[in-house]
Amino acid sequence: MSYFSQNYFYQVPANKKLRVIVHTDCKNEADDQFALAHHLMTEKYDVVGIIAGHFNDNPQEYGVGNTAKASYDEILKMLDLMGLSGKYPVAMGSAYPMKDCTDLIESEGADMIIAEALKDDPRPLYICCQGAITDIGCAILKEPAICEKMTVIWIGGGMYPDGCKEFNLRNDIAAANILFSSKTEVWQVPINVYKQAAVSLAELQVRVRPCGEVGRYLFEQMVDYNNKTLKPHWPHGETWGLGDQATVTLLLDEKERFNYDLIPAPYILPDMSYDFTPENRPIRVYHTIDARLTMEDFYAKLAINFGSK
Repeated sequence: MSYFSQNYFYQVPANKKLRVIVHTDCKNEADDQFALAHHLMTEKYDVVGIIAGHFNDNPQEYGVGNTAKASYDEILKMLDLMGLSGKYPVAMGSAYPMKDCTDLIESEGADMIIAEALKDDPRPLYICCQGAITDIGCAILKEPAICEKMTVIWIGGGMYPDGCKEFNLRNDIAAANILFSSKTEVWQVPINVYKQAAVSLAELQVRVRPCGEVGRYLFEQMVDYNNKTLKPHWPHGETWGLGDQATVTLLLDEKERFNYDLIPAPYILPDMSYDFTPENRPIRVYHTIDARLTMEDFYAKLAINFGSK
């Protein structure tokens, strides 16, 4: 259910609503918080749970093994800023990636996915994953029956056909291979596509910062991250990519096949290149996202729900 329904002058018919689990490495950079807020403000989605994912390949000050807890704490902070504390179940994901494709790691996140997938609920279930897919891989290993009861939307992986080094994939290649070799329906948004959702800090200052405590926090934590990360090539200084938002808009506006291709799911090699032998079942691989719809929908919902606060 949405806790902002009273603020919209429209309704989404019940037969168009979807169950969604948001899986987020929420304290990794500064964009996951935007995507989490977007999901929670979207009437079409019944967010049935939120899973805190690890980001051990870039542990920062949290340290390896503590990054899922950092994501968990950030999710709780976002819920508090949005006036939603205690309104959604939040599960801790695995603290570490899988060592190989047989390494079943028990986690609250994996159990949440299994429990929701096995529910007797006619509404489709989407797992919207914005980082490493450890918990999805472990859930499939633990209960393979869930594969045909859910769709995974994953922000991650290199561009096709060759693949390349990419952060979300690098955090758990084994889990990606479990997902890709399973019967699960997968919608993949690779790096060259999620980078299309680019924004400027000036744009966010005008459109996001004025929208209550949560808007100010979203803007300021991005500025803070921009200032603390002193790599010469990234971040770029005045721009950012909000590619995780694609997990929202692919379901808001599911277009015909012109913005994705059906490609046999590859096997992912240790260097993160793609190998198409043996051939797996086809998955959707997106080659465009509607960045205008993505950001304007987010800005509008933020203004409707928090703009006067």
